[in-house]
Amino acid sequence: MKPDNSGAFSFQPVGIIRSCFTKKFGIPRQAGLVREVSAVIELLPPCNNEQVIRGLEGFSHIWVLFIFHDSMEEGWKNMVRPPRLGGKKRVGVFASRSPFRPNPIGISAVKLERIETSRGKLSLHIKGADLMNGTPVVDIKPYLPYADAIPDATGGYALEEPEPRFEVLITGNAKSCCEEEEDSGHKGLSSLIVSILNTDPRPAYYSAKHDGASFGLTLWDMDFKWTVEGDKIIVSDVEKLKTKSQDSV
Repeated sequence: MKPDNSGAFSFQPVGIIRSCFTKKFGIPRQAGLVREVSAVIELLPPCNNEQVIRGLEGFSHIWVLFIFHDSMEEGWKNMVRPPRLGGKKRVGVFASRSPFRPNPIGISAVKLERIETSRGKLSLHIKGADLMNGTPVVDIKPYLPYADAIPDATGGYALEEPEPRFEVLITGNAKSCCEEEEDSGHKGLSSLIVSILNTDPRPAYYSAKHDGASFGLTLWDMDFKWTVEGDKIIVSDVEKLKTKSQDSV
């Protein structure tokens, strides 16, 4: 692909993400942080043919390059506040994984579960996704352990994976809803909710003084209501949203 007269490039998506996340809030901040999250990359023409993925089945993981399509209108700034620094200290945008970038391109390493061809569609089923439903995918590359895994790499201000901080309890109407949804196809919904909320998706500047505030975790067409009470997260209610339900992945 050649640049235009201004030096800018344009790309056509090679695929689109189908996932349980219909809103940004609650999406894991990094790929692999919640390993239970399943998603599907639906390949688009002209890339929806088996030749483009021949040999990919031999790799356990892939790199997914995508567009932060739901953040583009907000623009970008030179400095951002990473959640790992409490949402207070600023670093340069290139020293962060912020979606608000000069070019809104993201990259995630995910597990390739299987490749499926059905009804003329070619799809890659992945796990450990941090991707919103409808995200445009601009490239897919195999993960190469000998080159991509760097044992002596250092992680700056994000040295280690965050430890779970809360006990997550699903009660009341939310518990009943999870049981019904698991019976009807959303297997492992309860454990998915627990794993997501264990990462504490609230803004990093929230503290104990915000205990009791109500939040919503939206998965498919369900909005689970939850609060923080000390060292516990209580998921107690669920609201069905007036949007088209996404297929289970």
